[in-house]
Amino acid sequence: MTAEDYQNGQLLLIDKPLNWTSFQVVNKLRWEIRQRYAIKKIKVGHAGTLDPLATGLLILCTGKFTKKIETYQAQEKEYTGTITIGGTTSSYDLETAINETFPIDHITEKLINETTQQFLGEIDQKPPIFSALKKDGKKLYEIARAGETVEIKTRKITIFEFEITNINLPHIDFRVVCSKGTYIRSLAYDFGKALNSGGHLSALRRTKIGDYSVMEAQSIEGFIEGLK
Repeated sequence: MTAEDYQNGQLLLIDKPLNWTSFQVVNKLRWEIRQRYAIKKIKVGHAGTLDPLATGLLILCTGKFTKKIETYQAQEKEYTGTITIGGTTSSYDLETAINETFPIDHITEKLINETTQQFLGEIDQKPPIFSALKKDGKKLYEIARAGETVEIKTRKITIFEFEITNINLPHIDFRVVCSKGTYIRSLAYDFGKALNSGGHLSALRRTKIGDYSVMEAQSIEGFIEGLK
């Protein structure tokens, strides 16, 4: 690969590790490409954010391919993960502490599997307050961290598949195929509520974006090694 190849455009499939932001991955790879080829500027962008506590497929576009980012963002996505029921958090995941607890004695395997049906198809979903969406020019997570409250509107998203893969209460493992704009954290929160309990997302991995699979992705270290 040459500097010109990256400037003309490359599609990079990266398996994002835990505790990295998507922006940190972009910055790291951009820096490594610039260093390797001694170039001052190279455009690099990602096609869909993954939260720091999530792992899995991150599509990066370089050079002229950054114009195609919206095309990849619009494709359906597949995730696997774990919902922990019996407690909620204000971020809907493990970024913040449990703020309320709920009973789970009434929850059965039958109830869990039946409840997934409520979330299939086009549904209204409210994004979490701890998100990068903007309200009046401010990111929602900035508003949340400042202790302010704000009304968040629901939006239409589509859940194409919602499969329960393992139940070991209070943990419920799942696989979801969904449209652009879906917050799996919100799905975990809403699912807990639908079970007449509470829930939060305790693990998440993005396994597919359109036809691209995390099985084809490389680690950050693997990409850097390939530049040598």
